[in-house]
Amino acid sequence: MPEQHDPTTGDRSRPARQRLARRCRGTTEARWFALTVFAVILLNAALLGLETYPGLVEDWHRWLRTAEHGCLAVFTVEILLRVGAHADRPRDFLRDPWNLFDLAVVLCAFLPVVRENTTVLRLLRLARVLRTARFLPQLRIVLTAVARSLPGTLSFLLVGALLLYVYAMVGWVFFGHHDPEHYGSIGRAVLTLFLLMTLDGIGDAVHAGLEVSRWSLAYYASYVLIASFVLVNVLIGVVITSLDEARQMEGQEQEAAQEPREPDDRRLLLTRIGAARQALDDLERGLLHGAAADGSPDGTAAPVRSRS
Repeated sequence: MPEQHDPTTGDRSRPARQRLARRCRGTTEARWFALTVFAVILLNAALLGLETYPGLVEDWHRWLRTAEHGCLAVFTVEILLRVGAHADRPRDFLRDPWNLFDLAVVLCAFLPVVRENTTVLRLLRLARVLRTARFLPQLRIVLTAVARSLPGTLSFLLVGALLLYVYAMVGWVFFGHHDPEHYGSIGRAVLTLFLLMTLDGIGDAVHAGLEVSRWSLAYYASYVLIASFVLVNVLIGVVITSLDEARQMEGQEQEAAQEPREPDDRRLLLTRIGAARQALDDLERGLLHGAAADGSPDGTAAPVRSRS
């Protein structure tokens, strides 16, 4: 006979996972824990900066290596505690992008390929500095706003590239022979106009253009008006809109986190009560159906008549 799954096995392990999650959550939500991890992140960034000095590395190589391993051990313990805090709800841990980022940063440090490559390992250690966004709400809002503004920024880049190409071709036609250093090819013209977008050197460019033709004033004036004022302001508007949306999302997440949640035991009890009610309703419908099949229209058994 096939083995039957015992439903009580999961129920027995659930209280243990709840106790583990409750203890780990009490640690990860403590203020001292956040401050400790934040300090270790800053220490890791300082160590990474100290390694840029060759003389200091030669004298303190052993101590720097020990400190780096200590930071990695702290990060490993931290991510294990965060995983344990979601022992009763593992899916909630995977739904948080910051948890996935922290987990990837810590796990990659143990991969043999990463540990053997010094450049990749340093870039990975540099990525740990971004984890400060978890402990700085304002920085987290800014990063979220930047991520949400990427679609609008892509549209801005396409329009800007088209504008640069058109003005670079016009500049090559008018100034290519007189100023080959800046407009001798389409590549040089694009680079020149890209630098002029910041209004750096626009005065010298206008004076040099006036020596060729008076129409160069209209060329540079229209370019500065469209590129430096219109497009840049559009980009700023996209970023500000994304920043407002990120602030609203952060406020909604904080409100959701502050809402009291029902205990897991109570939710489990309510689920069992609902299942019991459903079973009773099914049993009642089955009895009524059986009684109707016996010939009683009102659901009661039909009386048996005696034969004379």
